[in-house]
Amino acid sequence: MRSSQPAVLAAVSDEPPAGKAPGRDIPAYDLIELFFFAYRDFVSGPDRILAEYGFGRAHHRVLHFVSRQPGLTIAELLDILKITKQSLNRVLKELVEKDFIVSRMGTTDRRQRLLFATQTGEDLALRLADLQTGRIMRALETVPTEERTAMRRCVKDYLTAMVDPQERARVAQLAATPAKRHGPGEEH
Repeated sequence: MRSSQPAVLAAVSDEPPAGKAPGRDIPAYDLIELFFFAYRDFVSGPDRILAEYGFGRAHHRVLHFVSRQPGLTIAELLDILKITKQSLNRVLKELVEKDFIVSRMGTTDRRQRLLFATQTGEDLALRLADLQTGRIMRALETVPTEERTAMRRCVKDYLTAMVDPQERARVAQLAATPAKRHGPGEEH
């Protein structure tokens, strides 16, 4: 049974239970659970599409960042994803073998491996981003038109504040960078 949106929003209380102070005394279960359900649904559409290729969320993350930042080095990708080189190698190997990503030798440092999405990889990354963009835009449509820009800014600020302080500037810069569209053979 589905709840109406006002009922769901009314269930999320701004006030802690009587006798409890917000913050340390009680967990923010309302927000924790909303984050859980929002994330579950945010990734559900892409998960279904990725499964058609035998891919998972790790493949999605790699494809997303390589598509957005053509020529990304393996070291830069490891820094973004905060995963082990072994984990990345397994996922990257599959994406390369299935022709979603190509790896090229660095132009200035031949030890570097530069990563590029193939056209197939670009198409899949865009298909997944379109699904998630649609969900975000539908959520923004719940806000009056004249408040949408402010809401988007508020959400960006809120999500950025959830990132570890030492990472915030880099993450904000990465998120604000327009997608570059270079092919695997093009110079940067």
